[in-house]
Amino acid sequence: FRARAVAEWGAVFPGVWRRLRTAGPRAVPLTLASCAGIGLLQLVQHAQGASDWVDRLGGVYATLPWWQALLRTPLSLFVPDPSLPVWGLLLQVVVVFGIAETTLGARRTLGVALLATVAGTGLARWCLWSGPHVLPSLTAQAVLVRDTGPSAAVVALGVYVACRCRAWWTAAVVAAAILTEVV
Repeated sequence: FRARAVAEWGAVFPGVWRRLRTAGPRAVPLTLASCAGIGLLQLVQHAQGASDWVDRLGGVYATLPWWQALLRTPLSLFVPDPSLPVWGLLLQVVVVFGIAETTLGARRTLGVALLATVAGTGLARWCLWSGPHVLPSLTAQAVLVRDTGPSAAVVALGVYVACRCRAWWTAAVVAAAILTEVV
């Protein structure tokens, strides 16, 4: 098992550890800012009267005009789903964003994350537009669901970093897990 793990992740983790050891928290400013933003938005969306602001600024729904959804997309990346535990989301962001940021850099990490979020929103709109008879499809109730959070970004960054570092089994497992979740 150890030899397989070294073969799979040996190109990724030595560089990540070295960068974190030498620069400390300065090695991952995007990751730390993302976690702080998620924590702040989690607190605000559960405060009385303030949750409406989070929804107006970062809530993306399939019923919104496309231009409005695109304007809200950057903030929606950090708006947690109110029905899910925020600690799991923060753990995902710390691990995946942190690895991505130390291996790709902050700009590319943010670019891939935003592109994946826009692609996910576009796919959801296409699934609703195409109707229930075309795969993949979504139910009519999905129109009312808020499409926010870094889930698409986490998956895309995980697969991107795994492919870039030639960790093919990791990329396949992440892709298979997301496909299983969708099904």
